[in-house]
Amino acid sequence: MLGRDDVLRARAAIGGRLPRTPTLSSRTLGARLKCELFQRTGSFKPRGALNKLSSLTAGERARGVITISAGNHAQAVAWAAAETGVDALVVMARGASPQKLAATRGYGAEVDLEAADVHEAFERLRRLLDETGRVLVHPFDDPVVVAGAGTVGLEVEEDAPDADAVLVAVGGGGLVAGIQAAIGDRVRVVAVEPERSQALHAGLAAGRPVPVEATSIADGLNAPHCGAPALELCAGLERVLVSEEEIEEAFRFLYERAKLAVEPAAAAAAAPLLSGRVDAARPVVVVSGGNVAREIASGILARR
Repeated sequence: MLGRDDVLRARAAIGGRLPRTPTLSSRTLGARLKCELFQRTGSFKPRGALNKLSSLTAGERARGVITISAGNHAQAVAWAAAETGVDALVVMARGASPQKLAATRGYGAEVDLEAADVHEAFERLRRLLDETGRVLVHPFDDPVVVAGAGTVGLEVEEDAPDADAVLVAVGGGGLVAGIQAAIGDRVRVVAVEPERSQALHAGLAAGRPVPVEATSIADGLNAPHCGAPALELCAGLERVLVSEEEIEEAFRFLYERAKLAVEPAAAAAAAPLLSGRVDAARPVVVVSGGNVAREIASGILARR
């Protein structure tokens, strides 16, 4: 099972190549905010992508990499591939955010848009893996990627050593699994999922990854299933489900009161604190990203 030593090795591999994101205080929320929206490409995802690409052999680098993503991991792999001189192919569904699609291409990756939806995209990924021989950089079901994401937890531990809870939004589970591996034996980690995207809940109930229909406004959390690392590491975690209305309220709070231009997936982690469903004296909220289309942001801000 993935552990703290794996995360420490990841930090040794990538720590000098990525900025340390700030941990800010919100008196109104009564929490500290780990601001991963200020990371390269606008989310925590480059931590895992860069750790994976840094682990490749010369032969694997020559083959190039392939990944699948709704957007944040796509941008991260594209950026990390450009940084390390590796060719990257990214599979995205045709409904992907135009902003995230443009950014992925802007970092130099080739994008495959043949799939109509996320389930077809995973089928397309499997075909292209066989056809191209590229190395897969999975967004959440790879222990090397998860270890890279876990470096967020090491920074939280150092910046907020008195924290009594760390709230993490969950899609495929890579971030929460990495943070649990890094610091879960030292602080309470709380997994937050949208009611309309319950891959972790479904996977833990079944004892294995199972497909789910994910339709949350928090598109960054709409994973079609949960990764094996999260199921191994997170069975005992406190888990909270949040409604679409709660996610939108948290989005407005972080935008208006904390002055953070977050995406809905990042706002989800703050929602249980605003609704009073997580009791903690010194919580830290992982604000996981800030890549949101202006139309979605303006629509949420206009609603009350």
